[in-house]
Amino acid sequence: MTDKPNNDQPSDLTLASRRSFLKHSIIAASGVALFGGMSLGMRSAAWAAGGDVETSKAKLGFIALTDAAPLFVAAEKGFFAKYGMTEVEVLKQSSWGTTRDNLVLGSAKNGIDGAHILTPMPYLISAGIVTPNNQPVPMSILARLNLAGQCISVGEEYRDLKIGLDSTPFKAALEAKKAGGKKVSAAVTFPGGTHDLWMRYWLAAGGIDPNADINTIVVPPAQMVANMKVGSMDTFCVCEPWNAQLINQKIGYTANTTGELWHNHPEKAFALRSDYVAANPNAARALTMAIMEAQQFCEKAENKEEVAKICSQRKWIGAPYKDIVDRMKGNFAYGTGKVIENHPEQMRYWDDHASYPFQSHDLWFLTENKRWGYLPADFDSQALIAKVNREDIWRAAAGELNLPAELIPTSTSRGVEKFFDGKLFDPENPQAYLDSLTIKAMA
Repeated sequence: MTDKPNNDQPSDLTLASRRSFLKHSIIAASGVALFGGMSLGMRSAAWAAGGDVETSKAKLGFIALTDAAPLFVAAEKGFFAKYGMTEVEVLKQSSWGTTRDNLVLGSAKNGIDGAHILTPMPYLISAGIVTPNNQPVPMSILARLNLAGQCISVGEEYRDLKIGLDSTPFKAALEAKKAGGKKVSAAVTFPGGTHDLWMRYWLAAGGIDPNADINTIVVPPAQMVANMKVGSMDTFCVCEPWNAQLINQKIGYTANTTGELWHNHPEKAFALRSDYVAANPNAARALTMAIMEAQQFCEKAENKEEVAKICSQRKWIGAPYKDIVDRMKGNFAYGTGKVIENHPEQMRYWDDHASYPFQSHDLWFLTENKRWGYLPADFDSQALIAKVNREDIWRAAAGELNLPAELIPTSTSRGVEKFFDGKLFDPENPQAYLDSLTIKAMA
């Protein structure tokens, strides 16, 4: 059986995770001195045109993944402080479940105000799908943090198959393993989240029903490699550095990077509780501006090694630099002899409108959640997108940053999207997309 959101399951916000939560808090104000020697007064003057922030405080969660780099950089380089947000805490979370729990609590109850987050999660939280007692907690997406850059990896036992984009050979291997009385599992990071959806799409495209042919289990990103090592799963989907670390430890290899499934697909988002945004609209815009500036820094080739070093610090990801730097720079060794330098499907932090939260992309995520039964078929996706997606704040931030017109999308839709198996998603007709799919949970 596939794991589904279970509101009766105990919260993973334990006492230990609370201690870790506090231990790893980072005050962005500590980065003020790093910001080019500019005084706080000068920064405040520079921000005055956009309006004074209502609060200089925000508690933002993150998971130890390289697509959280814009938050790390915004703290380390003083970008939060530049826009008046001098008391931003960037707090490590142990899992996406912990992120959810802390968002539900909010900072007033020792939780968090916002987070680096799987794009579907703010929708699932806002709809009360994954919250205790199905209580909705309104969330707002202010920016996308990155495009692509995730990977699907498989265990060493499948090395001879050299599984790649086509999961069809994997199906026969899984069936043989099950025939021998062994369990087969695919690990993802949160039900209905991006990694769950990439894994399901890839499996289903090769004729593997993720609800019937394989167990889908939820494992926190930082625990993926250890669990693969002891044989808990046959495949997993996660961001870096865990796929590269799997290869470096000779436990498995990369089947594909998810951009190969869908070119420049949307991935993580920067989201805040909607009550924080309502009470602090200028602060919300300031946070968005800081993150957008950090995204531009992360994108530049000359900064990649520095960003990798920042990510490797214990307070952030806490993984070896060598496990981070190559894929950060776009160089992918799959662990099978296949090597692609400057990969066309490498993670984008800023280029190709990576930061702008297209509403059409949010519609795809909600449509896929319907496909797999996380949302009812008659769920009003457009109504929720209108509440959760705050691309208007992104545009306001872009205006304050004086971004040139070519960097600001003219539409909330990126148009028709094409997947590696030839399927098309037209945001004007999501039902046609669903009807074209052979394997799905919905009737």
